[in-house]
Amino acid sequence: MAVPPSFSDSDLSMRTLSTPSPALICPQNLQGFQNGRGSSTSSSSITGETVAMVHSPPPTRLTHPLIRLASKQQKEQAHIDRLPDHSMVQIFSFLPTNQLCRCARVCRRWYNLAWDPRLWRTIRLTGETINVDRALKVLTRRLCQDTPNVCLMLETVTVSGCRRLTDRGLYTIAQCCPELRRLEVSGCYNISNEAVFDVVSLCPNLEHLDVSGCSKVTCISLTREASIKLSPLHGKQISIRYLDMTDCFVLEDEGLHTIAAHCTQLTHLYLRRCVRITDEGLRFLMIYCSSIKELSVSDCRFVSDFGLREIAKLESRLRYLSIAHCGRVTDVGIRYVAKYCSKLRYLNARGCEGITDHGVEYLAKNCTKLKSLDIGKCPLVSDTGLECLALNCFNLKRLSLKSCESITGQGLQIVAANCFDLQMLNVQDCEVSVEALRFVKRHCKRCIIEHTNPAFF
Repeated sequence: MAVPPSFSDSDLSMRTLSTPSPALICPQNLQGFQNGRGSSTSSSSITGETVAMVHSPPPTRLTHPLIRLASKQQKEQAHIDRLPDHSMVQIFSFLPTNQLCRCARVCRRWYNLAWDPRLWRTIRLTGETINVDRALKVLTRRLCQDTPNVCLMLETVTVSGCRRLTDRGLYTIAQCCPELRRLEVSGCYNISNEAVFDVVSLCPNLEHLDVSGCSKVTCISLTREASIKLSPLHGKQISIRYLDMTDCFVLEDEGLHTIAAHCTQLTHLYLRRCVRITDEGLRFLMIYCSSIKELSVSDCRFVSDFGLREIAKLESRLRYLSIAHCGRVTDVGIRYVAKYCSKLRYLNARGCEGITDHGVEYLAKNCTKLKSLDIGKCPLVSDTGLECLALNCFNLKRLSLKSCESITGQGLQIVAANCFDLQMLNVQDCEVSVEALRFVKRHCKRCIIEHTNPAFF
C-alpha cells in the first residue's frame, strides 16, 4: 500500500538536481509537526539544528481504496478548497517563508499556488538555530527554476537574528538576486566586509541595508572588481538610501569616509553606538551626502559641537536628529542646528548635560515645527526653557523630561495649556505634583503620561 509522503528521512531520497522542488524549512526533530502541533511562529523557538530540505510535489492521488474514500470525505469537508486560486494566493501572501514552504507540502494544487512568483518578492527567515546559508541556497535554486541562475522577482531578504548566517549565504544572495532592493541582516555577527561588498556590487538596485549588530562590518563599498569594471548599472556609486550600522563598534572615520564617498544618495543613516566616530567623520559625511533627512549619532561620545556644526550644513533637509548621550554637546552645537535646520521635526538630546534653557529657547524659536523632543537627563533645563518651548512649538506631540531635576509642575502646566496635541509626556523621576499631572490630563486628553508618582493613576 502506497503511503503519502511524510517528514521522514526517506524524503531525502526524493531530492533531484535536474528538477528543483519546493523547499521546506524545518528542524531535524519533527515530532511536533508529525503530531500536527507545529508552531506557527519562527523557528527560533525550535531546539536542535534547523536545515533546509528539498521535497518533490505531493502525489495527485492515493492508490488504496480506503485511503481514497477517506481523502474524498476530507475533501468534501475542506471548505478552503472551494476558494478560487486568486483568493488562495492572497491568503498565502500573509504567511512567512517557512509556513509558505509547508503549505507547498499539502497537495499539488497548494504546491503550485505556494510557488506563485508573486508570493516570492520577500524571503523572511528568523531564528538562531536555522541553517540559513543552506535555506537561502535551496530557496534561490527553486526560485531560479523559470529564470536560470537569477531570481528576478525577489526584492527583499530579511534574515535578522540568524546568527548562523555567514558570507556564503550573502554570496548566494549576491549571485542570484540582481533585483534585490532591501536586505536586513541585523545581529548576524559572522558576516564580513567582503560579503557586504559582493551584495552592493552585484545588486545595483539595493536601497535599504540594515547591518546593525554586525561587528565585523567596518565599511560599505564596491568590490575591487566592480570598481575596475565601472559597471554601467551604477558606476562607482551605490544606490543605498537607508543604512543602519547601529552597534558596528569598529567603524571609524576612515570607514565612514569611504561609505560617504560611495553612498552619496543616503537619506537615512543610523550610527548609534559607533563609538569610534568623531567630528572628522561627520565632516566627510557632509561633503558627500547632502540629502540626509534622518541621522543618528547617539552614544558617539567623541561627537561635539564641531560635529553639530557640520551636521547643520544639511540645513532644511534634516528632519530627524539623535545626539543622545553625546556628552560633549552644549548649547553652542544646538544653536548651530537650530539656526540652519529650521524644518527639524525630531530631536533626541537625552543625556547631553551641557544643554541649558538658552539652548532650548533658541531651538524653540527657530524650529517651530518640532513634533518630538527628548531632553531627559539634562539637569540644567528648567521651567524657563519649557515656557519658551510651549509658546513656540504648538505642534509638539512627544516630550520627554525624564530625570530633569529642575522641572516643576508650573512648567508642565504651561506646556499643557499651549500644546493641545501632546500625545506622550515622560516625567519619570521629576518632582511633579499630582495636581500638575491632572492639569496635563485635562488639557491634553490623548496624552499618555509616564511618571513615577504613585498617587497619580
